[in-house]
This record gives sequence, C-alpha cells and structure tokens, in this order.
Amino acid sequence: MSIFHGMNTTASALSAQRLRMDVISSNMANADSTRGKLVDGEWQPYRRKSVVLQPDAGSFSTLLNKAMNMKDSQSLGNGVRVAEIKEDGETPFNLVYDPEHPDANQDGYVQLPNVDPLREMIDLISATRSYEANVTAFNANKSMMMKSLEIGK
Repeated sequence: MSIFHGMNTTASALSAQRLRMDVISSNMANADSTRGKLVDGEWQPYRRKSVVLQPDAGSFSTLLNKAMNMKDSQSLGNGVRVAEIKEDGETPFNLVYDPEHPDANQDGYVQLPNVDPLREMIDLISATRSYEANVTAFNANKSMMMKSLEIGK
C-alpha cells in the first residue's frame, strides 16, 4: 500500500461529493424550468437529476473479505467513483394552475419540474457534511504524515 493511499481514497470521495453538490445546485436552479428538453417537438419540464456513487473496486462484502484475508494490501479498495448521473423519471411533474403561462395546456395547467426544494436542501446538507468529514480525514492523514516525518529529526 502506498503512503498516499488514504489521501487518494479521500480525494476520490471529495470529488464525488463536489459533483453531487453541483448536480443539486443544478436541480435548484432549474426548479421552475418548464422547457428542459425538447422531445418529439414538444418541450418537457426539467427532470430532477441525482448522482449514483459506487465503490471504485467492487462491493462492500468483496472489499471486506479481501481486507480480512489480505496478505498483500495492494488489493484494497481505491475509494469511490460516480457510476452515473440519472434522471428521476419515476416522480411525476408538478401541475400548477396558471392559464396565463405560455406553457399552459388547454385546461390552464402548467407542468413544472419534479424538483422538491426541501429534498434538495436536505441532500445538499448531506453532501456538505460528507465533504467536510472527508476534508477532516484528509487533514488527519496529512497531519500523521507530517508527524512521522518529524520522528526522523
């Protein structure tokens, strides 16, 4: 195992959480966008997006078994990676009655994105806390490395 393995693992988590915060910001910015995508000549509202994370080297049980039976520490996991950014196609669009809106249907209803600002704020707080925890782990790793360098003085 490299001396920088812990830092590399933490750095991958920092990058993933930063991307997660960017996607949440995009969702919040488009919470009222009625023209998100042109499909078959008609505009559809913006669809909420979410980030799917996964371990960079197998499932948790695989990593646990490797760690328990490990003679060579090179085979341990390498952090986290973004598997995909997926659209939420299951949650229906919000219907709001506004007959004056240019995108209103013949009944006067407008389809708004399936973005819930409260849910986005909760996800943003979760991503921020995870990012902060990884910064703390990174700084602790860095501090241990610095202390080990001071031993040689």
